Amino acid sequence: MSHDEGAGDVRYLGETMSRIARQLQGEHGDVEATLHAITAAAVVAVPDADECGISYVIGRSKVEPRASTGDLPRQVDELQSRLQQGPCLDAIWDEEVVRVVDLAEEQRWPEFAPEAAALGARGMVCFQLFVAGDQMGALNLYSRTPDAFDEESREIGQLFAAHAAVALAGAEHESHLRDGMANRDLIGQAKGILMERHGLTADQAFGVLARVSQELNRKLVEVARELADTGAVPGGYRRAR
Repeated sequence: MSHDEGAGDVRYLGETMSRIARQLQGEHGDVEATLHAITAAAVVAVPDADECGISYVIGRSKVEPRASTGDLPRQVDELQSRLQQGPCLDAIWDEEVVRVVDLAEEQRWPEFAPEAAALGARGMVCFQLFVAGDQMGALNLYSRTPDAFDEESREIGQLFAAHAAVALAGAEHESHLRDGMANRDLIGQAKGILMERHGLTADQAFGVLARVSQELNRKLVEVARELADTGAVPGGYRRAR
Protein backbone atom coordinates (compact mmCIF):
# COMPACT_ATOMS: atom_id res chain seq x y z
CA MET A 1 0.00 0.00 0.00
CA SER A 2 1.39 3.40 -0.96
CA HIS A 3 1.55 6.38 1.35
CA ASP A 4 -1.23 8.09 -0.62
CA GLU A 5 -3.44 4.99 -0.42
CA GLY A 6 -2.84 4.72 3.33
CA ALA A 7 -3.63 8.39 3.84
CA GLY A 8 -6.79 7.94 1.78
CA ASP A 9 -7.90 5.04 3.97
CA VAL A 10 -7.33 7.11 7.11
CA ARG A 11 -9.29 10.02 5.66
CA TYR A 12 -12.13 7.70 4.59
CA LEU A 13 -12.31 6.13 8.06
CA GLY A 14 -12.22 9.55 9.71
CA GLU A 15 -15.06 10.78 7.51
CA THR A 16 -17.06 7.62 8.21
CA MET A 17 -16.58 7.95 11.96
CA SER A 18 -17.55 11.63 11.86
CA ARG A 19 -20.69 10.81 9.90
CA ILE A 20 -21.58 8.03 12.36
CA ALA A 21 -20.99 10.34 15.32
CA ARG A 22 -23.35 12.95 13.85
CA GLN A 23 -25.95 10.28 13.18
CA LEU A 24 -25.76 8.90 16.70
CA GLN A 25 -25.93 12.37 18.23
CA GLY A 26 -29.20 12.84 16.38
CA GLU A 27 -30.79 9.92 18.20
CA HIS A 28 -31.08 11.96 21.45
CA GLY A 29 -30.85 9.16 23.97
CA ASP A 30 -33.07 6.68 22.13
CA VAL A 31 -31.16 3.49 22.94
CA GLU A 32 -32.96 1.28 20.41
CA ALA A 33 -32.48 3.81 17.62
CA THR A 34 -28.82 4.12 18.57
CA LEU A 35 -28.36 0.35 18.40
CA HIS A 36 -29.91 0.16 14.94
CA ALA A 37 -27.84 3.12 13.76
CA ILE A 38 -24.68 1.38 14.99
CA THR A 39 -25.40 -1.88 13.15
CA ALA A 40 -26.25 -0.12 9.89
CA ALA A 41 -23.13 2.05 10.06
CA ALA A 42 -20.87 -0.91 10.93
CA VAL A 43 -21.74 -2.70 7.68
CA VAL A 44 -20.65 0.42 5.81
CA ALA A 45 -17.53 1.04 7.89
CA VAL A 46 -15.99 -2.45 8.04
CA PRO A 47 -14.69 -3.98 4.80
CA ASP A 48 -16.44 -7.17 3.65
CA ALA A 49 -19.17 -7.04 6.33
CA ASP A 50 -22.52 -8.26 4.96
CA GLU A 51 -24.53 -8.18 8.17
CA CYS A 52 -24.15 -6.82 11.71
CA GLY A 53 -25.89 -7.46 15.00
CA ILE A 54 -25.61 -6.20 18.55
CA SER A 55 -26.27 -8.80 21.23
CA TYR A 56 -26.74 -8.49 24.98
CA VAL A 57 -25.88 -11.47 27.13
CA ILE A 58 -27.96 -11.67 30.30
CA GLY A 59 -26.72 -13.68 33.25
CA ARG A 60 -23.77 -14.98 31.22
CA SER A 61 -26.05 -17.39 29.36
CA LYS A 62 -29.02 -15.88 27.52
CA VAL A 63 -28.04 -14.24 24.21
CA GLU A 64 -30.56 -11.53 23.41
CA PRO A 65 -30.45 -9.87 19.97
CA ARG A 66 -31.03 -6.13 20.39
CA ALA A 67 -30.46 -4.82 16.86
CA SER A 68 -29.50 -6.31 13.52
CA THR A 69 -29.36 -5.54 9.82
CA GLY A 70 -31.21 -8.71 8.84
CA ASP A 71 -32.42 -12.16 9.88
CA LEU A 72 -29.00 -13.85 9.94
CA PRO A 73 -27.65 -12.15 13.12
CA ARG A 74 -30.89 -12.90 14.98
CA GLN A 75 -30.82 -16.54 13.90
CA VAL A 76 -27.19 -16.95 14.95
CA ASP A 77 -27.90 -15.34 18.34
CA GLU A 78 -30.76 -17.77 18.92
CA LEU A 79 -28.45 -20.63 17.99
CA GLN A 80 -25.73 -19.51 20.42
CA SER A 81 -28.25 -19.05 23.21
CA ARG A 82 -29.71 -22.50 22.64
CA LEU A 83 -26.37 -24.30 22.34
CA GLN A 84 -24.49 -22.15 24.89
CA GLN A 85 -21.49 -21.86 22.60
CA GLY A 86 -20.20 -19.60 19.86
CA PRO A 87 -17.88 -16.69 19.04
CA CYS A 88 -20.13 -13.98 20.52
CA LEU A 89 -20.08 -15.71 23.91
CA ASP A 90 -16.32 -16.19 23.73
CA ALA A 91 -15.82 -12.51 22.85
CA ILE A 92 -17.80 -11.50 25.91
CA TRP A 93 -16.51 -14.05 28.41
CA ASP A 94 -12.91 -14.72 27.47
CA GLU A 95 -11.58 -12.46 24.72
CA GLU A 96 -12.26 -8.96 23.46
CA VAL A 97 -12.18 -10.01 19.80
CA VAL A 98 -12.95 -13.40 18.20
CA ARG A 99 -12.41 -13.95 14.47
CA VAL A 100 -13.86 -16.87 12.51
CA VAL A 101 -12.29 -17.65 9.13
CA ASP A 102 -14.86 -20.19 7.93
CA LEU A 103 -17.67 -21.65 10.02
CA ALA A 104 -17.93 -24.58 7.63
CA GLU A 105 -14.44 -25.65 8.73
CA GLU A 106 -14.50 -24.34 12.33
CA GLN A 107 -13.61 -26.76 15.16
CA ARG A 108 -13.89 -24.55 18.26
CA TRP A 109 -17.68 -24.88 18.52
CA PRO A 110 -18.54 -28.34 17.18
CA GLU A 111 -22.32 -28.01 17.56
CA PHE A 112 -22.68 -24.33 16.72
CA ALA A 113 -20.41 -24.01 13.68
CA PRO A 114 -22.12 -26.36 11.21
CA GLU A 115 -25.59 -25.05 12.08
CA ALA A 116 -24.46 -21.44 11.71
CA ALA A 117 -22.85 -22.24 8.36
CA ALA A 118 -26.11 -23.85 7.23
CA LEU A 119 -27.87 -20.58 8.04
CA GLY A 120 -25.54 -18.77 5.65
CA ALA A 121 -22.87 -17.37 7.98
CA ARG A 122 -19.33 -18.22 6.89
CA GLY A 123 -17.04 -15.54 8.30
CA MET A 124 -17.55 -13.75 11.62
CA VAL A 125 -15.71 -11.31 13.83
CA CYS A 126 -17.09 -10.44 17.27
CA PHE A 127 -16.11 -7.49 19.46
CA GLN A 128 -16.84 -7.03 23.15
CA LEU A 129 -18.76 -3.77 23.63
CA PHE A 130 -19.21 -3.56 27.39
CA VAL A 131 -19.46 -5.50 30.62
CA ALA A 132 -21.86 -4.10 33.23
CA GLY A 133 -22.71 -6.41 36.11
CA ASP A 134 -24.43 -9.49 34.72
CA GLN A 135 -25.25 -7.74 31.43
CA MET A 136 -22.70 -7.79 28.65
CA GLY A 137 -22.75 -6.72 25.05
CA ALA A 138 -21.03 -7.58 21.80
CA LEU A 139 -20.99 -6.28 18.24
CA ASN A 140 -20.94 -9.13 15.72
CA LEU A 141 -20.06 -8.84 12.03
CA TYR A 142 -20.98 -11.48 9.48
CA SER A 143 -19.84 -12.37 6.01
CA ARG A 144 -21.53 -14.84 3.68
CA THR A 145 -18.14 -15.79 2.20
CA PRO A 146 -15.23 -17.44 4.05
CA ASP A 147 -11.96 -15.72 4.93
CA ALA A 148 -13.57 -12.32 4.51
CA PHE A 149 -12.26 -10.46 7.56
CA ASP A 150 -8.55 -9.65 7.40
CA GLU A 151 -6.43 -7.64 9.84
CA GLU A 152 -7.67 -4.37 8.36
CA SER A 153 -11.28 -5.42 8.94
CA ARG A 154 -10.42 -6.38 12.49
CA GLU A 155 -8.65 -3.09 13.23
CA ILE A 156 -11.42 -0.96 11.76
CA GLY A 157 -14.07 -3.09 13.45
CA GLN A 158 -12.33 -2.78 16.82
CA LEU A 159 -12.06 0.99 16.46
CA PHE A 160 -15.70 1.16 15.45
CA ALA A 161 -16.78 -1.07 18.36
CA ALA A 162 -14.97 1.21 20.82
CA HIS A 163 -16.68 4.23 19.28
CA ALA A 164 -20.04 2.46 19.36
CA ALA A 165 -19.60 1.48 23.02
CA VAL A 166 -19.07 5.12 23.98
CA ALA A 167 -22.10 6.23 21.95
CA LEU A 168 -24.23 3.45 23.44
CA ALA A 169 -23.15 4.30 26.99
CA GLY A 170 -24.09 7.92 26.37
CA ALA A 171 -27.49 6.93 25.01
CA GLU A 172 -28.13 4.60 27.96
CA HIS A 173 -27.13 7.35 30.40
CA GLU A 174 -29.38 9.92 28.74
CA SER A 175 -32.25 7.43 28.64
CA HIS A 176 -31.84 6.73 32.36
CA LEU A 177 -31.81 10.45 33.10
CA ARG A 178 -35.01 10.95 31.11
CA ASP A 179 -36.65 7.99 32.86
CA GLY A 180 -35.56 9.41 36.22
CA MET A 181 -37.08 12.78 35.42
CA ALA A 182 -40.33 11.18 34.26
CA ASN A 183 -40.49 9.07 37.43
CA ARG A 184 -39.85 12.13 39.59
CA ASP A 185 -42.71 13.96 37.85
CA LEU A 186 -45.06 10.99 38.42
CA ILE A 187 -44.18 10.78 42.10
CA GLY A 188 -44.65 14.54 42.45
CA GLN A 189 -48.07 14.31 40.81
CA ALA A 190 -49.12 11.45 43.11
CA LYS A 191 -47.90 13.33 46.17
CA GLY A 192 -49.90 16.36 45.09
CA ILE A 193 -53.09 14.30 44.84
CA LEU A 194 -52.59 12.91 48.36
CA MET A 195 -51.73 16.32 49.80
CA GLU A 196 -54.83 17.94 48.35
CA ARG A 197 -57.21 15.08 49.08
CA HIS A 198 -56.05 14.18 52.59
CA GLY A 199 -54.44 17.37 53.84
CA LEU A 200 -50.98 15.81 54.06
CA THR A 201 -47.59 17.44 53.97
CA ALA A 202 -45.19 16.53 51.16
CA ASP A 203 -43.21 14.25 53.49
CA GLN A 204 -46.37 12.55 54.75
CA ALA A 205 -47.61 11.99 51.19
CA PHE A 206 -44.30 10.43 50.21
CA GLY A 207 -44.49 8.24 53.32
CA VAL A 208 -47.89 6.93 52.18
CA LEU A 209 -46.49 6.04 48.74
CA ALA A 210 -43.46 4.35 50.30
CA ARG A 211 -45.60 2.36 52.74
CA VAL A 212 -48.00 1.16 50.02
CA SER A 213 -45.03 0.26 47.82
CA GLN A 214 -43.56 -1.88 50.61
CA GLU A 215 -46.86 -3.50 51.61
CA LEU A 216 -47.75 -4.44 48.02
CA ASN A 217 -44.16 -5.28 47.04
CA ARG A 218 -44.43 -2.95 44.05
CA LYS A 219 -42.06 -0.26 42.85
CA LEU A 220 -42.87 3.15 44.24
CA VAL A 221 -43.10 4.66 40.76
CA GLU A 222 -45.69 2.02 39.79
CA VAL A 223 -47.80 2.95 42.82
CA ALA A 224 -47.47 6.62 41.88
CA ARG A 225 -48.44 5.93 38.26
CA GLU A 226 -51.60 4.04 39.25
CA LEU A 227 -52.60 6.79 41.66
CA ALA A 228 -52.02 9.47 39.02
CA ASP A 229 -53.98 7.47 36.41
CA THR A 230 -56.91 6.34 38.55
CA GLY A 231 -57.02 8.80 41.42
CA ALA A 232 -56.98 5.88 43.88
CA VAL A 233 -54.14 4.54 45.99
CA PRO A 234 -53.46 0.87 45.17
CA GLY A 235 -54.70 -1.35 47.97
CA GLY A 236 -56.85 1.44 49.38
CA TYR A 237 -55.82 4.21 51.72
CA ARG A 238 -57.76 6.21 54.24
CA ARG A 239 -56.08 8.73 56.44
CA ALA A 240 -56.29 7.77 60.09
CA ARG A 241 -58.55 10.17 61.96
